[in-house]
Order: sequence, then C-alpha cells, then structure tokens
Amino acid sequence: MRAEDMILVSVDDHLVEPPDLFEGRVPSKFADEAPRVITQKNGSEAWTFNNAVVPNIGLNAVAGRPREEYGVEPTAFNEMRPGCYDIHERVKDMNAGGVLGSMCFPSFPGFAGRLFASHGDKELGAAITRAYNDWHIEEWCGTYPGRFIPMAIPIMWDPEECAKEIRRNAEKGCHSLSFTENPATLGFPSFHDEYWDPVWQAASDCQVVISVHLGSSGKITMTADNAPIDVMITLQPMNVCSAAADLLWSRVVKNFPDLRFALSEGGTGWIPYFIDRLDRTYEMHHLWTGQDFADKKPSEVFRERFMTCFISDPVGIKLRHDIGIDNISWECDYPHSDSSWPKAPEELEAVMAGVPDDEVNKITYENASRWYNFEPFKHRSREQCTVGALREEAAGHDVEIRSFDQGRFERKKGVDLGVFSKVANSPSNA
Repeated sequence: MRAEDMILVSVDDHLVEPPDLFEGRVPSKFADEAPRVITQKNGSEAWTFNNAVVPNIGLNAVAGRPREEYGVEPTAFNEMRPGCYDIHERVKDMNAGGVLGSMCFPSFPGFAGRLFASHGDKELGAAITRAYNDWHIEEWCGTYPGRFIPMAIPIMWDPEECAKEIRRNAEKGCHSLSFTENPATLGFPSFHDEYWDPVWQAASDCQVVISVHLGSSGKITMTADNAPIDVMITLQPMNVCSAAADLLWSRVVKNFPDLRFALSEGGTGWIPYFIDRLDRTYEMHHLWTGQDFADKKPSEVFRERFMTCFISDPVGIKLRHDIGIDNISWECDYPHSDSSWPKAPEELEAVMAGVPDDEVNKITYENASRWYNFEPFKHRSREQCTVGALREEAAGHDVEIRSFDQGRFERKKGVDLGVFSKVANSPSNA
C-alpha cells in the first residue's frame, strides 16, 4: 500500500502539559496547592507539586529538532515545537505527518499519575487526578472530535476510587487507562494481589484497555550507573516484556476474562520468542506450578488479551502472523526521540512493502479502533482520513527540521548522561 493511501492511528504518542492545565479545574480549597510551572535558574521550565520539581527532559520533546541536538538536559516551552503542548498546533502536526488519530500519554505526572499519589492529602491527590483527566478528555481530546483516543490516569492509592474514576471517564468515552508496568516497585501491591480487583472489574465492565507504558514502574533497565545511555535506550522493551510475563501468569487474566492490556512502546520483534517461551514453560511446568488455562495455550491467551505496537519494526512485520495479526498496532511516538515524524508514513510504507492491504489496514488503524472503541469515520469520510488527504489539509504548515533556542544547548554542557535514568527512576516521575 502506498503511504498516501494509508490511514494511521497511533496508539502511543505523548503530550507536554501546558502551564494553564489546572486553571479553573481544581476546587478552590486546593487551588494554591495545584501543580504549577516554574522557571529555574538555568532558564529551563519545570512542573512542581508537593515539593517535587519535574523538568521537561529534552528527549521527550524533540520533534522538529536535528538528531545531533537530541539530549537529556532540561528544556523550556519556547524551546519546543508548539505541537508538543498546544492542541491546535498538535493537530496541524498530525495532519502534516499524515496521522489521523492519536492516543497521548502524560508527561510530568508520570504515566500512572505517580506524582499525584505522592501527596499525603489523598483528597487533594484525587482532586488533581480528576482535574487532569477532565482536561485531557474534554480539552485535549474534545477540542478536535475524532482525532484523539482519550486516556485517563488512575487514582493508584485507592482501588475503589480508581474504579469510580474509570467508570466516570468511560461515560465520557474514555476507554484507555494509563497504568504502571509494575505496581510493586511503586510501593503498591503487585498484580498478583486482590487489591486491584475493583480496578480490573471496572475496566472489564466499561471496555477500558489497561495501557502499560514502558518506564511506568519507576525503574528503567540499566546495567550500571556508568553505562552509556545507549544501553538504557536499547533495553527499554525489556520493561514491557517483564510486565507481559507478570500479567499473563497472574490471576488477573483468569479471573477477569474480558480485561485487555496494551503493551505500549515495547516493539514487536521479541514477541515470537516470548510466546514460544510461554508455551514451553506451561508445557513443562504447569502441573506443579498450578497454572491452568483450560483448553488454551498461553500464546493464545496472549494474542486475545494483549495489544502490541511498533514504530518501525521490520522483524515484527516479517513475523506478524506468529505474533497475531489482530493484536498488532502502530505508534508514531510524537514528540519523543524514537519518532520519525513527519516522515513516518514513508518509513511505514518501506517496512510494510509486500504486506496485503487488508493486513496493513489492521495494523495501521483497524485493530486500534476496535480495541479502544475509536470510530475513525464518525466525523469525516474515509477518503478524508488518508495520509494524502490530511497532508493536503496541512499544505503550507512548517515542518522544517531546525535548531531551537541556543540557551538549551548551553545547558547541555557538562550534563550527566545518567540524568535521564535518575529522573525517570525518581519518586516523582514514573
């Protein structure tokens, strides 16, 4: 299929929260304690809440920047492409990149809202979480109907309240919950504990997918403090692999047969070996470990219950039928450093050369639409949803790769390359 004829729905993008996010959304008694943006001495900007300071890490907002200028140093809003944080500019960038639909993970609260869980006043934490979800669903997604898959963050410290929040957001059309890949590392009960049952039940009842993003456990795989940052970047999918094993062997998949999980930003090429290992483990050990999937193999359960996604994964495409053609989806990862925006359609066309059109459609938009109850043709015709049609709408929109403010690169001098791992593993940023 030609790039211009594709319809692209990305199940893993990111947003940088704008400074005015909480204005008018937090109860007046908590207004003075709501998260806010501050300017630091080095000129970078950061969110602060509950005495924690969360900088905007450079790699998280590099769309439109030359690759040689990528880095981990903190940045400011005026040093980012506006599409990172401005919804109107984001849609222009989506059009220019040929992307119809997008699901955007949070940044400063952490993928599972861990920052909000850190406050001792749980009423305040819950109010901030609800405010964030309202903003994301009503403003970020609601400003352009049919262009975004809404995603909520959880109230981690109270599963009953979390379940209520899932149901509340589902009534607004939100069918994705950003969740941690390992609650145990965050100080909560593990996936194997009944603690989470109200959450799983609510998600099952409301057809909400538990979207598990790599790095959401507060731990990023690193071999040593002085290892090159390339080691951490290479090993990122291992976080998702661990989460998949933890969940598949847990009581959760057996007790909640309608519950589904998405493995976000983990790639797909590793999955054929992984599911072979699942089946081998079951065959050799289930009689003494007590695992019981009735008449199914673990690999079959995986294909039914776990969505996978890739940016550019030639090996995964070659082995797509071993993975499961109905549970593979595509991601753009805008505005992060792995994204190939605005040339993602061309990259995808090359990777999927020779793949039948019906399979291309499943991977590029049909699977995502089915899993997340997203209706791509509700607000525009199919012909208006293609890469070519969207780019025509964006004619004249500037997508030139260029340097931004020089101050950012002055701050790059002497930056510890371990800072990215340190920030990601800190209590306030996972």
